[in-house]
Amino acid sequence: MRRPCSVPLCLCGIPSAFAIIKSSVQYLEACIDKRFIRMNERIRAREVRVIDDESGQLGIMPPFEAIKKARERGLDLVEISPTATPPVCKIMDYGKFLYEQEKKERAAKKKQKVITVKEVKFSINVDDHDYETKKNHVLRFLAEGDKVKASLRFRGREMAHRNLGRDMIERLIRDVSEKAVVEFAPRMEGNTMHAILAPKKAEVASKPHRAPAPPQPRP
Repeated sequence: MRRPCSVPLCLCGIPSAFAIIKSSVQYLEACIDKRFIRMNERIRAREVRVIDDESGQLGIMPPFEAIKKARERGLDLVEISPTATPPVCKIMDYGKFLYEQEKKERAAKKKQKVITVKEVKFSINVDDHDYETKKNHVLRFLAEGDKVKASLRFRGREMAHRNLGRDMIERLIRDVSEKAVVEFAPRMEGNTMHAILAPKKAEVASKPHRAPAPPQPRP
């Protein structure tokens, strides 16, 4: 017969029961919806499974008993998994928890880049100077991380020369090809032709390592 392993469970390549409980509690905390949270006397279950403030299990007990244990520590009893059987509650500093959650949400919003679509209008009869000005606007918007809608409106008899308008838009696409990708190729909508350009993903260049300057001799 194979001898049973005498090595502790966490050393056999399987995470310990404590580690599993701790990771599960962290996941449940991340899923808490503040709009529907129940805590302390608002918990209506007959009995609850209680996790202490260090993610250790205290067992199953009536809510009033769990609230008493939380109050002895100056903390709150918070229901973190109401659909479990029995519901799972954790002893925690709820005010501190809300503060940490809001801080994480603010940090996540700061990292989000709001991408807008800036429109640059062209015409068939645009001269070279005006074209260069508008092209520079396109390049600036792309450099700021925004998308660009290059549009060209045909007026009256200009509709008979749509090929000239397409040539203008395709010229722009060629001129900014190093900085942009074509998200929507030139297309007609009513009497307007437009294309959507998006900025290329910038490659972060690594800064060259500079050798330390030699010490200057003292006078």
